[in-house]
Amino acid sequence: MKNTFRLSRPLNLLLAALTYILGASIPSYLGKPVHFVSFVLGFVSVLLAQASMALLGEVFRPHNEPLVDGETPQQKETLRNNMLYISVGMIATIAFIAFILFLNSTLTLPTFSFLFASILLVLAYAIPPIRLVDRGFGELILAAHIAYVVPSIGFLFQAGENHRLLFVLATPLIALGLAHFLILNFVSFQSDQKYQRGTLLRRLTWEHAVPLHHSLIAFAYVMYALAPLLGFSFNLIWPAFLTLPFAVFQIIQLRAIANGNPPNWKLLTSTALAVFGLTTYFLTLTFWLR
Repeated sequence: MKNTFRLSRPLNLLLAALTYILGASIPSYLGKPVHFVSFVLGFVSVLLAQASMALLGEVFRPHNEPLVDGETPQQKETLRNNMLYISVGMIATIAFIAFILFLNSTLTLPTFSFLFASILLVLAYAIPPIRLVDRGFGELILAAHIAYVVPSIGFLFQAGENHRLLFVLATPLIALGLAHFLILNFVSFQSDQKYQRGTLLRRLTWEHAVPLHHSLIAFAYVMYALAPLLGFSFNLIWPAFLTLPFAVFQIIQLRAIANGNPPNWKLLTSTALAVFGLTTYFLTLTFWLR
């Protein structure tokens, strides 16, 4: 179970939890009542979807790649089968939750659409022959799922219908999320080269990935700065800029590494995680306090 938990990528689950709470916090600001049962069911659904995405990604990993260090072929096969059964059970649980909500007439069409989209992304990310994680799109799928689909589910479980405020908040988060996962590609680059993994970084090459990373960071904060032009108060958006110094530091670190300086991967990954996670947290806190 320890290996299964580690391979479920707990940090991604934490990020999904943060973005879900962000999405669920917006309806109360818009004057919608809080539905605790729906909140819990939606929360369980998104965590199961995110965990199954990670586990299925490992289940269908090429056989020449190890799942854990020092494993025997029998241990690898047992772990692979266990993760497959757990993933199927998770997806079945999501379907059961949706069915229960449908019977109670609380599952709106937009909510069902995003739940269904979540499951489709899970399958497209991990399962052959599509398996986008091996085609250079895995990082984009992760960012879109965590930063847009998950908060949309949190919002819809409370509000029942979509709102453009969610789009304004989530679009920059997708960019920050993609920058975060791109940083992880830099960290694992040598291993990815060894096993010929189709990561976004290997598809783009360092020459193009570094400026893309910087552009994603810049795009996110420019989008937040433009939010008042779309009719939303800057008082709602300004907490996102509290992470701007971390974002600038993230760009400086990656630029230094690209110029040949010795990398400090732990510091860089921690910074990228902080930029995405703290931006989500500060925005969430703003809505809950209001």
